[in-house]
Formats: sequence, structure tokens, C-alpha cells
Amino acid sequence: MRVFSRVPNFNFMAQRKAALGLSIALSLCALTLLAVRGLNFGIDFKGGVLVEVTYPQAAPLDEVRGALGKAGYADAPVQYFGSTSDVLIRLQPDPSASSANISTKMLEALDAAQTHVQVKRVEFVGPQVGKELSEDGLTAMLVAFAGIFAYVWFRFEWKFSVGSIAALVHDAIMTLGVLSLIQEEFDLTVLAGVLAMLGYSNNETIVIFDRVRENIVNLRKRDVQEIINLSINQTLMRSIITHFTVLMVLSALFFFGGRSVHGFAVAMMVGVVVATYSSIYISSGVTVLLKIKREDLLPPDDDALVKGRSKDGAVV
Repeated sequence: MRVFSRVPNFNFMAQRKAALGLSIALSLCALTLLAVRGLNFGIDFKGGVLVEVTYPQAAPLDEVRGALGKAGYADAPVQYFGSTSDVLIRLQPDPSASSANISTKMLEALDAAQTHVQVKRVEFVGPQVGKELSEDGLTAMLVAFAGIFAYVWFRFEWKFSVGSIAALVHDAIMTLGVLSLIQEEFDLTVLAGVLAMLGYSNNETIVIFDRVRENIVNLRKRDVQEIINLSINQTLMRSIITHFTVLMVLSALFFFGGRSVHGFAVAMMVGVVVATYSSIYISSGVTVLLKIKREDLLPPDDDALVKGRSKDGAVV
């Protein structure tokens, strides 16, 4: 027996102007947050010290954090590295400290005589590396936008390309704005989450656009805006199920994945929610705003028939 086989009939496009206005307002708020508070860049971007220590048995991370807090490293991120006996500690940059001094302080803080902990390596990450990573990350995002724009233009029409890019820019701004609001540490893992979210969002947009093109060919007597509404409703249950299952996986990563994937899970969870909204109201709403027409998507022969003429120009 098929469940939810009936297509919903929500008039999404009736609220497109209000939705676009709300999106612009929220995007301005997110940009203001980014300008005022900025992102909480991690050691990957602003530099610092990586210290890897090893225990003879499984390391109790809570006790490690407590010991570091008493030694003056209360905000130092601590996580397993490879196995439960290897621990990676991230410290704020200290130009005056040497590798030997940091090793000594770590051994003292972790009470090496009692816990038999050993320092395996001390690695300095300079701010120049962080600058290069920031530039490379921005370049990667711009290249992704350009590639998506070209792909959607090639597969559909340039008005759809503008709609898809508008949705991606909206998703990126909103996700970064939320990360700035909650001051989640922004490192390479979070950057990967933002880029993965953009691909996920574009996939949702392409699914709707593909159904729009199919319906325009098959339902020629209907208005284009009505066809877009129908296409969104036809893909709605598929989107709800997809988003729900993805959020279940991300929730598992968020609660049980540990600190190393926490930021990734946060970025993706925010992105999934925002992408659900943008694939309906931003990409489709902008396409309607650009006055997409049936003739823009029909093949040349079909276009002539729609206008009331046959292939040789005679009236039919």
C-alpha cells in the first residue's frame, strides 16, 4: 500500500514576495553579525600550537580538560587522535614559547609522573598558514559557485542559474551568520561542512527545476507559476523524507561524534534547514521574479507549436 501517495496542494508561490523580503532581512542581519562579531576562527586559520600526547591506556578526556584548566589552559580543545590513547591538544599562539617549554608545561599539567603520559610532538601553526587557508577556502567557494552557475545554465536556462546561485549565496550567508551568532569554532572541518551544505542545497534545487522542466513540456495549458507550484508539491514528500534522514545522521554526529566532527555537524544541520527553505522560496521565487517563460525551456520545435506554428512556419 502506498502511503502519502496524494500530491499536496500548498500555494508556495503566493508567499514568494514575503519570503524574499524576509530572506533579505535575515541575510542583512547575518552580514551584520559577521561584520560585528566575526567568525570564531580556530587554530587552522589564526595559528597556534598542536600538542599530541599519548597515554598507556585509554585517556579520560574530561580529566585531561580538568587538568589543563587548572594549569591555565581552560579553553584548549582536547580530542582523541587516531586512538583513545592518543590525545590532540590545541593551544592558543604564544610567540615566546618554545617546543621544549610547551612540552614541560604539558607534562606538569597532566601530572606525567602519575599518569605516565608522554608528549609525542609539538607543532606550531603560523598565521601565514591560516591566511593561505582562508584565501583557498574563499577561492574554493567562488569556483563552486561558478561551476554550479554554468552547469544549471547548460542544463536548464540562465534564469534558473540566477535562482540557484541566489539560493546558494543565501544559504552560505545564513549558515555563516548562525556560526557567528553561536561562536562555533570555525576550522577546516566546519569549512568542509559549509561547502558540503552548498552541494546538498543545490541538489534540492536541481530536483525541483528538473520537475519544472518536465511539467512544462507535459502540461502546456497551465500557467508557468502554477507549474512551479505543482513541481514543488510533487517533490515535497521526497524532500521531507530526505531532510529528516539527513538530520538524523547529523544529530548522531552532533551528540556522539565527538569534538572533531561537532562543528561539521552544526554547519550541516543549519545548512539542511536553510536549504529546505531556499530551494522552495529563493531559487524558485527568483526564477519567477525574472519572468521565466514556457518558451525558455521548450525545445525549438515544441516552442513553435506552443506559439501556434508548425516547423515550417505555417499556422496550425
